[in-house]
Amino acid sequence: MKRLVTASLILLAFIASCTGEAKKVSQDSKTATEAFAVAEAVKDAYIKGDMKIIENNTTRDGYRTIISGLKKFDTAELSFNPTRVEINRDTTLLHETWKGKWTRGGDVFEERGTAVFVLKERPLKMDNILRSNPFRFPE
Repeated sequence: MKRLVTASLILLAFIASCTGEAKKVSQDSKTATEAFAVAEAVKDAYIKGDMKIIENNTTRDGYRTIISGLKKFDTAELSFNPTRVEINRDTTLLHETWKGKWTRGGDVFEERGTAVFVLKERPLKMDNILRSNPFRFPE
């Protein structure tokens, strides 16, 4: 009987805690989530070769940065792992480690690195890539 009462109390406490008011999401959290989404959209478009999506998610300078380094490939696999987000008044810096594997004409190229994506404007758009640009491979 004690177990049933204890289990009932625990269940009641859990239900009561779940029905409380939801916490508000901070503006910084929304900005970071938006930055992650932009980087993923550009990455997916790069893999598919969809320049229109890349153009829609980048500034004019960001688009030039990406297309100026593009190399031909048959297939690509690219993964991002965010490590830090710096949110300033005019820019958001998204630090990501990345790992990629490209095939071209039967050759396989594997690379990894750390990139800093500079995002500007509202909604956020990729404006520049600092450090190691994952979109310039295979070399």
